[in-house]
Amino acid sequence: MKKLLIFIRKNPIGFLLVALPFAILGESLHWSATTVFILSAVAIIPLAGYIGAATEVLAFYTNPRIGGLLNATLGNAAELIITITAIQAGLLDLVKASITGSILGNLLLVLGMSILLGGVKHGVQTFDRKQASNNATMLVLIVVILLIPSLLSHYIGNTEVPGPRVEALSLGVAVVMIVLYILGLLYSYKVIGGPVISEDSEQEKLPRNWSLPVGIAVLLVSTIGVAYLSEVLVGTVEPVVNTLGLSEFFIGLIFIPIIGNVAEHIVAVQVALKNKMTLSVEIAIASSLQIALFVAPILVFISLLFSHPLTLVFNQLELIALIAGVLIAPLVSADGESNWLEGVELLAIYLVLGLTFFLMPV
Repeated sequence: MKKLLIFIRKNPIGFLLVALPFAILGESLHWSATTVFILSAVAIIPLAGYIGAATEVLAFYTNPRIGGLLNATLGNAAELIITITAIQAGLLDLVKASITGSILGNLLLVLGMSILLGGVKHGVQTFDRKQASNNATMLVLIVVILLIPSLLSHYIGNTEVPGPRVEALSLGVAVVMIVLYILGLLYSYKVIGGPVISEDSEQEKLPRNWSLPVGIAVLLVSTIGVAYLSEVLVGTVEPVVNTLGLSEFFIGLIFIPIIGNVAEHIVAVQVALKNKMTLSVEIAIASSLQIALFVAPILVFISLLFSHPLTLVFNQLELIALIAGVLIAPLVSADGESNWLEGVELLAIYLVLGLTFFLMPV
């Protein structure tokens, strides 16, 4: 029992792996879709955490800048795998909702929880205002680019059933964003504290005492596991929507981002509790940048491989939520200070948006 408690304390989400065999068994024995959905979602959480841990091990065996590039590229691997599977299944609304939900989740849920708990423990906390403001400003600019197809595409074609012109606009925007992402990586590689990646002083010690071969093996096994479970999860979405009365939009916007990023969310809260608010704020905002600059355009390109092309045309509710979310980041980072009340305010906005998404008709 003592060893079990030690394991759980060191691996707060590792014990959720017990859901993995039950998810596989439930899929094989055709258990109810809701049961299989819950089991596969729970099992993905620790595997996503192990992908992140293995990435940190690979980063440790390279120089800090290369390590930052690895973390930037593989940081959203689990969510990317889930959304690719959803594209293959033709659930494009689920994919676009998950993009919006990831940005909102990082800026409102993760940042709000970090500020709240950090503020309760340490009172007023300070962070690097310049770095946080630079990242927040870049996020606003990127989201403006992301919104252009939604606001203007109806002038060039039908957005309900996207035509070639609308698809071409989304591809063009995706190309611009990928170029910005690559330029951001190059800039961050040469400049400490760049807007896309940064050197993390928390990674001075070898994570989990894994060797390089062990890190590679964990990365491969975890990725395969997430790929399998993603297929199971996506396959149960439509039955779950019909059974529970939840909209596909709500599942994509709330559940998918949390499932794929909960390990990173926990890290942001943990460093805030250690009074390292600069790192906590950076994790939240940089994760949103990764979604907007890397995941969204990559999904547009990947969708070309299937018969379900993805466009960057979002509905009105997604646009309003995105605008509200990205406006919060510069406001919070403006003075370089945070307190628990600001965290409560961010969480309140997330809860109100979540309630609105929950009440949307199926």
